[in-house]
Amino acid sequence: MFIGILYLFLTFLFCFILVHVIKLAYLGFQSLKKPAEKPKPVEKKAPEPVYYIVERKRTKKSYSDPKEIKFK
Repeated sequence: MFIGILYLFLTFLFCFILVHVIKLAYLGFQSLKKPAEKPKPVEKKAPEPVYYIVERKRTKKSYSDPKEIKFK
């Protein structure tokens, strides 16, 4: 019983260490690459103003008779 728990703990510890070693190795290889040259900053133009057209809703003074709707 106790040997099974020991093997389980050792397996977990081994996998945990292996995953972190691989992650650190990957970060190390990434740091060896030359950094890409930064592109020259592009001049930003001022955005053109946006104009909204607002219309008032007209109220109806009189309504027509309701229309009959037929469904087939």
